[in-house]
Amino acid sequence: MFFQEVTPDTSSYMIAGFAITFLVLAAYVASLYLRDRNLKQDIDTLTELQKAAEAENLKMDKKRAPKKNAEK
Repeated sequence: MFFQEVTPDTSSYMIAGFAITFLVLAAYVASLYLRDRNLKQDIDTLTELQKAAEAENLKMDKKRAPKKNAEK
């Protein structure tokens, strides 16, 4: 009589656990995708700024060059 109890049906908890796990993992993958996209945008922006700064430095060097040669 003691061992005649029916095993409880916990399949709904298992399905809920899988669903929650899937949702958490999907949110994590989406987060990684968005971070990667934003990082690439930041890299592109910094590259453009660096090119602009280098071009500006080149212009400044060209303006300064004749003055240095004239002083010698």
